[in-house]
Amino acid sequence: MTGSRTTGEPRRIGILLFDGVKTLDFVGPAEVFLEANQRIQSPRPGYELVLLSPTGADITTSMGMRVGVLAAAADGGSFDTVVIPGSETAPAVYDDPAVLDAVRLLAARSRRITSICSGAFALAAAGLLEGRKATTHWKFAARLAAGYPGVDVNPDAIFVRDGDTYSSAGVAAGMDLALFLVEEDHGADIARSVAQLLLVYMQRSGGQSQFSASLRGPAPRTAAVKSVADYVNADPTRPCSLTDLARHANVSTRHLNRIVREELGMTPIEYVNSMRLDLATSSLESGSSVAQASESSGYSTPVAFRRAFVARLGITPSDYQRRFQTTRRGASVTVGGAA
Repeated sequence: MTGSRTTGEPRRIGILLFDGVKTLDFVGPAEVFLEANQRIQSPRPGYELVLLSPTGADITTSMGMRVGVLAAAADGGSFDTVVIPGSETAPAVYDDPAVLDAVRLLAARSRRITSICSGAFALAAAGLLEGRKATTHWKFAARLAAGYPGVDVNPDAIFVRDGDTYSSAGVAAGMDLALFLVEEDHGADIARSVAQLLLVYMQRSGGQSQFSASLRGPAPRTAAVKSVADYVNADPTRPCSLTDLARHANVSTRHLNRIVREELGMTPIEYVNSMRLDLATSSLESGSSVAQASESSGYSTPVAFRRAFVARLGITPSDYQRRFQTTRRGASVTVGGAA
């Protein structure tokens, strides 16, 4: 990939559109860059947004909205950043040779390339993710991994950086990634002020899960398991031993262990621990101390909380919280470049 500007020139952001593109996948990140222009002071360069299509023809979004573009990908020049949005018709929409040619051409003419949601299929089909780590919306992750075994797919991350290639989950995660890019370019203060202008949260790092424990895996099917899940979700801090949960569901501990495993993919105690860890993580992100997060989430001691936190996320609660003091906090993966 190549650079696209000299000092003082705006950073050109090329957004490739095509029929069936998901509207919010390109509008959300575009608004982040445009809002950043309001906060960036001269002589520092802002952003120039350029809408492109494979042929230069107008496109029709997934909403049926017609959008005009500035130029064909081949005629757009070079870019600092290229954005490839997603589509609900992925991966078939990216099988179009014109789309893939445009992706390859734009990647060669940009400093960095990003995908939003299922746009990762376009990068993979163009050979840009081979041997790299990437993510996409969880509902597309298994298909991406199966179709492109050379891609190390992280189905849980909000966004992933691997060198000069970035990928994100759907819609809102595209804005998280755009804020991350703004901070790379202009620092945490600018990115934070953009988030304030757009009324979005700054707590979401690349490595944060796309969904909490209550949304992972299948939903409860039987009344007993639903009763236990509701009981835990209502107050994860209350005593939740296997005996307590079995008594609440009015079944034996052995039976509860079996049906919860079958329906939720984890033991009852593992489910409790996941809910507590999600609650503690939210407390850290909102500014609580490690001790406060531990106590308010039902952990017996801060040491127990720290052990559980490191086991899941690979960093300590204190290190995690420090990352949330800026918008950047590090993408979930960085290879071949500084985070």
